[in-house]
Amino acid sequence: MRGRSAFESGLRGLLTKHRIESTGDIQEVEVSGSLAYCWSILTVRIVPLAGGNAMVRAGSAVSILRKQVGGQWVVVRDANLLAVVS
Repeated sequence: MRGRSAFESGLRGLLTKHRIESTGDIQEVEVSGSLAYCWSILTVRIVPLAGGNAMVRAGSAVSILRKQVGGQWVVVRDANLLAVVS
């Protein structure tokens, strides 16, 4: 998926019929100048609002951040290797 609008559209569609529950365990954060990365272990449950079994995925995620002129950090890339948990 590329771009903020594609992500937003997909998420809005999903949330019409599902609830998302997630937890994260940060493993590592590294900062170098105006760039940083964060590696986490994520668990995501996608629960149907109408009832039924939740889909659970878990795995590693890496976020790349860039420091803006005003001092805020923004995510510029995000990747995950979440797999279905049986």
